[in-house]
Amino acid sequence: MSAYPADLPRHLVDSAVSAALAEDLGLSGDLTSQATIAPHARAHATLSAREPGTIAGLALASAAFRLIGDEVAFKAHCADGETVEVGEVVAEITGNARQMLAAERTALNFLNPLSGIATLTSRFVREAAGTNARICDTRKTMPGLRAFQKYAVRCGGGANHRYGLDDAVLIKDNHIAVAGGVAKAYASALAFAGHLVAIEIEVGTLDELAEALDAGATRVLLDNMTPDLLREAVSLNAGRALLEASGRVTLETVKAIAETGVDYISSSQITMGAPSLDLGLDIVVEA
Repeated sequence: MSAYPADLPRHLVDSAVSAALAEDLGLSGDLTSQATIAPHARAHATLSAREPGTIAGLALASAAFRLIGDEVAFKAHCADGETVEVGEVVAEITGNARQMLAAERTALNFLNPLSGIATLTSRFVREAAGTNARICDTRKTMPGLRAFQKYAVRCGGGANHRYGLDDAVLIKDNHIAVAGGVAKAYASALAFAGHLVAIEIEVGTLDELAEALDAGATRVLLDNMTPDLLREAVSLNAGRALLEASGRVTLETVKAIAETGVDYISSSQITMGAPSLDLGLDIVVEA
C-alpha cells in the first residue's frame, strides 16, 4: 500500500510565513514597490520551473500571497510531490502588483529550498529502488524549519526519522560511553521508556551489534559501516531487529548500502546538502 500524501498543519505554515513577511517588510514595507508602482496596479505572474525537479512547499508559497493582503490570488498548477520539467508552470498569481511583489521573495524562499530537498530525496529514493531500504532524514535541519524540511523529504518519497529528542529514544555512542556499555544503556532505556516509545541503539562494530541483539534490541543503527561490514551485520542480525545504516551516505554510495539488505538508510545530505530548485516568478503588468 502506498503512503498518503504528506500534509502540513496550517497553523505552522501561517506562523512561519507571517514571521518571514515581518522580517522582510520591517517597519516601512516594500519601499521599492511603493516608489515605483501605483497603489491599485494589477499584475499577472507565472511561477515556472527553470530546471526539472520535485515540488514541495506550495502551501507556504500560497500563504505568503494570502497573508500579504486580500488582493492577490494564488492558483497552483501541480501538487507537492509532483515532478516538473523545465518551463512547466507551477502556479499563477494574479492581483495587486504591490502586494504580489512584496510577497514574492518570501514565497520563493520557502518553495525553492524545500523543492530542492524533495528533488534530492527523490534521487536517493531512485538509487535505492529495487531494494527493501527506505531513505530517511535526520535531526540535522535548519533551526525553526524542521517540520517543513521533513515534510519536503516525504514529498520526495523519503521517510522521516524522529522529529526531536522527545518522540523516540536513540542511544548513541556518547550515551553508551557515559552509561557504561551497550547492554547497560539499552536495559536502562527499556526500564525508562513507555511501551509506545521506540528505542533504537547505535553500534559501530559487529561485537556491539551482537551485544545489542542479546540485550533484546529491536532497532539498531549501524554507524559508518562499509557495505561489506553492513552485509555481515545483516547476516548476523538474521531478521531479529530492524537495521538502519547511517554515515557516509551520498548519492554515490547509497545504492551499494541499500543492496546490503538494511531496512533503513538515514542521511543528513537530503536536508542539509540539497541545492535549491530553480523556480522563478515572471510578472506581466496588466493594462
